[in-house]
Amino acid sequence: MSLLRNTILATVLVLTPTAPMASAPKLAEPLRFFEGTTEGVSTVRVLMKKPYRARTIGRGRLDQKGSLILIQSVEEEGRPTFERRWHIRRIAPGRFSGTMTQAIGPVTVTQIGERYLFRFKMKGSLSVEQWVTPLPEGKSARSVSTIKKLGIKVATSEGIIRKLV
Repeated sequence: MSLLRNTILATVLVLTPTAPMASAPKLAEPLRFFEGTTEGVSTVRVLMKKPYRARTIGRGRLDQKGSLILIQSVEEEGRPTFERRWHIRRIAPGRFSGTMTQAIGPVTVTQIGERYLFRFKMKGSLSVEQWVTPLPEGKSARSVSTIKKLGIKVATSEGIIRKLV
């Protein structure tokens, strides 16, 4: 089950509800949201387990090509802190691709309206969908993730990501 826990934590980057938020702002440069320091706090629910809290502190920068390099310190109840690394680049308007240390294969990000859909696979036949919705004040985003194993939902995560600096 620790593989499933790692997978769930991998989704706690950023953060959306399943219904669009009409007042969410469009981000001209969404990767810039993760520049500097961000904090993600979420509640994780794993099938047949007690819900637990997870927290990430991210330190992000854009490289000379405009790609996001994000290093997160991940804390969750009952486990040692660990590090997660993301490298995401724009490949077309509203489309991004990259890597994340816990993902197998690419991470894809698609802008759908005002929201961002992250998709990736992980060990153990797990697939992750994470919706990130910017909130109206522009300094935070709501995140909702669903983790499936062989097409069956086994976990969810819901939280908020805030830009600190």
